[in-house]
Amino acid sequence: MAKKDPGKYIDEFYKEFGFFLKEGICQDFEFQTPISKLLYFETSKTFRGEMISLDDYVSRCKPDQKDIYYLHTPTRETSLQSPYMEAFEKTDREVILVFNAIDDFVMANLGKYEGRNLVSAEKADIDLPGEEDRKDNADSSEGLSEEEATKFCSWFQVTLNDKVTGCKTTTRLGSSPAIVTDNESGAMRRMMKLVDTTDGGREGMVLPKQRVELNPKHPIIIGINSIKEKEPTLAKVLIEQIFDNCLLAAGILDDGRSMLPRLNDILLTVVTEARSESVVSDKVSDPKGETGEEKERNSFFSDKVSDTQEERGQQREKEEKKSFLMDKVSDTHEGTIQQREKEGEREEEGKYS
Repeated sequence: MAKKDPGKYIDEFYKEFGFFLKEGICQDFEFQTPISKLLYFETSKTFRGEMISLDDYVSRCKPDQKDIYYLHTPTRETSLQSPYMEAFEKTDREVILVFNAIDDFVMANLGKYEGRNLVSAEKADIDLPGEEDRKDNADSSEGLSEEEATKFCSWFQVTLNDKVTGCKTTTRLGSSPAIVTDNESGAMRRMMKLVDTTDGGREGMVLPKQRVELNPKHPIIIGINSIKEKEPTLAKVLIEQIFDNCLLAAGILDDGRSMLPRLNDILLTVVTEARSESVVSDKVSDPKGETGEEKERNSFFSDKVSDTQEERGQQREKEEKKSFLMDKVSDTHEGTIQQREKEGEREEEGKYS
């Protein structure tokens, strides 16, 4: 059915029994290969809900692609927005998207398919065709110099020594400042917590130190590098937030609420800086340096003067209209008198004649 009518197989069989097939991959090593041909997944190049087999994926690989790449996240949207996808988008490589916790175990147990390694997109040093070209072009792009990047990575690792075991630059990132690599699977970590029965529970599973890869061309990294000497406290807060962002993207941040106090501090810094710039801008546009109360008082008097001038103008206009009307009345009255005098003269002439 899977070969003859894949659509019917997916809708009627796989959606119902797919979990048991994946469980077979993890438990029945003798039949791993035939079972793996029955697995279907969404990918970064399929539509939502559209699934393909591993054979379909291999047939769509470019000739120079040696491995099968996959990424585990909670949803498709999270996958497509993940910083781990940036390198694959740049090199036009298809990535299998997996959303269930068991999928990580499936990929780890399967290991290879048709001679190709199953590689997590979260791994470091992924060998992507076109990667060398990006490395060659990196030097000509704006960003930290090699010396600055080396010093920044050293400072980053020393500052977060209790959380970071290594730090280096990377060319795989574009719109993201940093990622953690070679980390334990977020899904597997959550699964282990569920089965952890030791005293302490969640607190018993301490997150190990992480390897961080930084984007030396990202504006955030460039900005932090420029202020780390002048504002060491602020710079430390910022790289702590970057590190937590990396853990969040990798799905291994145990409790996001731990970031809230730091985020509030960052927001306060931004707002304070914005207000300071606003005050400076007001001073520049108002060289007299008037206070808010003075501005309000001066504005009030200015409005009063304007109103008085307007009233005077209206009064003057009324007086002009009145004067005009009076002149018209006077002219009319005078004309009437003259007309009557002329008529009287004609009457007198008529009597004598």
